[in-house]
Amino acid sequence: MTIKVLIVDDSALIRSVMSEIVNSQDDMEVVGVAPDPLVARDLIKRTNPDVLTLDVEMPKMDGLDFLEKLMRLRPMPVLMVSSLTERGSEITMRALELGAVDFVTKPKISIQSGMREYTDMICDKIRAAARARIRPRPVHAVAPAPVLPALRSPLTSSEKLIIIGASTGGTEAIREFLMQMPSDCPGILITQHMPEGFTTSFARRLDSLCKISVTEAAGNERVLPGHAYIAPGHSHLMLVRSGANYMTRIEQSAPVNRHRPSVDVLFRSAAQAAGKNAVGVILTGMGRDGAAGMLEMKEAGAFNFAQDEASCVVFGMPREAIAVGATHEIGPLSALPGMVLGHLAAHGGRALRV
Repeated sequence: MTIKVLIVDDSALIRSVMSEIVNSQDDMEVVGVAPDPLVARDLIKRTNPDVLTLDVEMPKMDGLDFLEKLMRLRPMPVLMVSSLTERGSEITMRALELGAVDFVTKPKISIQSGMREYTDMICDKIRAAARARIRPRPVHAVAPAPVLPALRSPLTSSEKLIIIGASTGGTEAIREFLMQMPSDCPGILITQHMPEGFTTSFARRLDSLCKISVTEAAGNERVLPGHAYIAPGHSHLMLVRSGANYMTRIEQSAPVNRHRPSVDVLFRSAAQAAGKNAVGVILTGMGRDGAAGMLEMKEAGAFNFAQDEASCVVFGMPREAIAVGATHEIGPLSALPGMVLGHLAAHGGRALRV
């Protein structure tokens, strides 16, 4: 089946380059281009696209206003096209909250050559968006997720760790997961596929919403209970052991599974440094990054959870982890925090030394 793509961008150059990229693929085609949301609105009715690419900052109608109306009235897969700026990253985070599936970034230097270098990534994200589960946005504000009860066991929170990996759809899945974490939860390490510059905004946004402290990992930090550390967009995040303490490490080594940060890198480090003290969680995402590393965690004694297909935006990463036998339990996103903390409460009666 050919994926029908509608491109919405105020830049004629971006519209041209994106059209060239999409039309170069055998399984997708551009069914329309629009310079602003008002033209896009009419083209959506006429062409019924499978995926919409939408510039973050648009004339005539703000891109976020258009996205919010679209997801409420005519929900469909939207891939944001964002600039690598602080303002661009903040707006993109908001767009993901409003229901955009994912985003691609405009190159800093040459738009034309830079976008062409991104061909594989852009097309992979369009394919993932076309398969994504899109849910209508609620008309009324959703009540915040309940914070789960405290674990009440200092041994549980100081010795155990929660290790999370995600990709497409993961920003919202991670938000929902972390917002249910109590202040005494174990230290949490997270790798979410995201470019440099966006993880800072992501961490800052989560920190403002969650009961726990959320920061972008800087490296050489002691992993503390009630804290979550997010892999920076330019580096792999790893867990290491230093005496009685767990520490973070970041490295700009080669991409793994085409990703840096890579979920496999984080999971493998957790297998080596924490073994049975780790609890692995793999959330919505495109591809297979994390499956092999999660299997190593399981073989080292970790207990692993996967998000179920029905609640994933894209079921790729959890499916691959389940297929290789890396997981112990599977559950919907809404239930996963309780499942993880329930497991920790049941198995945290004594400190487990590596």
